[in-house]
Amino acid sequence: MATTKSCMALMSSSLVLLLTCSLRCAVAVQTDAQAMMYLSQFGYLSPSMKNPNSGHIMSEETMSRALMEFQSFVGLNLTGHLDDETLHYMSMPRCGVRDKVGFATDSRSRRYALQGSRWRVKDLTYKISKYPKLLDKSETDSEIRKAFDVWSDVTPLTFTHKKSGQVHIEIRFEKGEHGDGDPFDGPGGTLAHAFFPVYGGDAHFDDSEKWSIGSFKGTNLFQVAAHEFGHSLGLSHSDVRSALMAPFYRGYNPSFNLDSDDIEAIQALYGASSSGEGSDNDDDSTSQGSGKKTTTQEPPGTEGSDAELCTDTKVNALFNSAAGETFVFKGDYYWKLTDDGLAQGYPKSIAGTWSGLPGNIDAAFTYKNGKTYFFKGTKYWKYTDTTMDDGYPKDIADGFAGIPDNVDAALVWSGNGKIYFFKGSKFWKFDPMQKPPVKSTYPKPISNWDGIPDNIDAVLHYTNGYTYFFKDENYYRFNDRTFAVDIADPPFPRNAGYWWFGCRAENKGHRQEVTAAPSILRPTWMEVRRDHKGNQNTDVGDLIMDADNSRIFNETQPRFARSRSPKHSVTLSCIILTSLWWCIS
Repeated sequence: MATTKSCMALMSSSLVLLLTCSLRCAVAVQTDAQAMMYLSQFGYLSPSMKNPNSGHIMSEETMSRALMEFQSFVGLNLTGHLDDETLHYMSMPRCGVRDKVGFATDSRSRRYALQGSRWRVKDLTYKISKYPKLLDKSETDSEIRKAFDVWSDVTPLTFTHKKSGQVHIEIRFEKGEHGDGDPFDGPGGTLAHAFFPVYGGDAHFDDSEKWSIGSFKGTNLFQVAAHEFGHSLGLSHSDVRSALMAPFYRGYNPSFNLDSDDIEAIQALYGASSSGEGSDNDDDSTSQGSGKKTTTQEPPGTEGSDAELCTDTKVNALFNSAAGETFVFKGDYYWKLTDDGLAQGYPKSIAGTWSGLPGNIDAAFTYKNGKTYFFKGTKYWKYTDTTMDDGYPKDIADGFAGIPDNVDAALVWSGNGKIYFFKGSKFWKFDPMQKPPVKSTYPKPISNWDGIPDNIDAVLHYTNGYTYFFKDENYYRFNDRTFAVDIADPPFPRNAGYWWFGCRAENKGHRQEVTAAPSILRPTWMEVRRDHKGNQNTDVGDLIMDADNSRIFNETQPRFARSRSPKHSVTLSCIILTSLWWCIS
């Protein structure tokens, strides 16, 4: 009884600590770890730094350089240290869109930056599909209208409010996880985020904020909305403090006016309202993405560069390189995915980069040794970066004994670091440290991966901690912690062409989640699987993987509990809660 009371007390204190930490982390950055997450989330460090399973070790020099980039962007002294001013800015309420996106027009001066896409139409439509709970609908309509007027006053753009139907820009007020993989963090912290034109332009606002109208109290809806709609139109964050497109919320300004930096930025994309500049007639009411703009650089995903990928979005393979880059293979070509979508200058020839590698490969992955393995038919190839190792290709039967030929997909799973191969309705676990490397209990049914269909095309463990399965034109987001396809609204599967590859011909329809551009799918630190003290979830992961089917795993949990005395079960619970407390603190 005393043990139970002690555990209950620990549970209570752990929950209080968890709640306190969640609230504190939503509004303040205080530690090196929190600063690292902040810098990763907003583009100053690689997204892989947010994933403990990535194995990346960050040097002091890397952290210092990232801090100086942030300090430079904000306009602080370049100390490279977490001084009070830096922590102050990191703790300010702000927009959830990354700072390091797109390109500046002049690297020698502090000016606006363009994300790289724009709307090809001048007459845009929008709707508010979910209103804030604490504001009147008519007042919200008025403020949103005023926010759009900020941009229509200086460009040829028009914005028409629709009550229903398909629109260019959808606006929603949401709390926490809301279906786009980028959950809101409660009052303070991230106020809102919006997606660039190539990803649909939608804008989401955290309904946990106390939105206000014409008041110094709360968070001013008009000013935040005007900022977010700048992103919806193709603007990145500006490093000019007085600009609307600066990332930080500075409070209500009753005499608000666009900064000249904002005006120059939006007119670089769409021209001025009093001239015909930029008002090309490439009107396409179904367009969801970028066309040519008035700078000398082409935006990513321009017409033709993704034509083959978007004509048929079924792919052969996706994988992460040893350098942390993500590649998509289809036929004889490949594309690189950046934090903002498809990189410029693609597709490229597979053989032109990976000399000796054929097209139409079956699967690929990069292992912990830094080598990348490609599979096709009965053969496999091993590369160091883009150079083939001596003696390849080799037979799959020789190098991966127990694995069949002509596999559908392969990955190194985050749950235990083992290699998994998929073919048809079966999968195999390959452990090179074990003899034999494939247990006699394999293959097992793919249905063990709850919610994943048979005959998949590709699989990728991404830097945000999720595993993605691709089949035909769709993808499934698999949660490695719950070992099931994520439950979300709208549900999975969702269209890969639109949200992963930015294909403008794809219709958003009901598929609202913007996961594709890696920067857009950004779970919080607590949502990414932790790899504390040698992957603490390995045993659970192996138990799941070794079960004959998901039902058997579900049955093992009560048997596991019954095999121990109540005292042991309580002690185990205390240990788990203590570990959670230790991790959080």
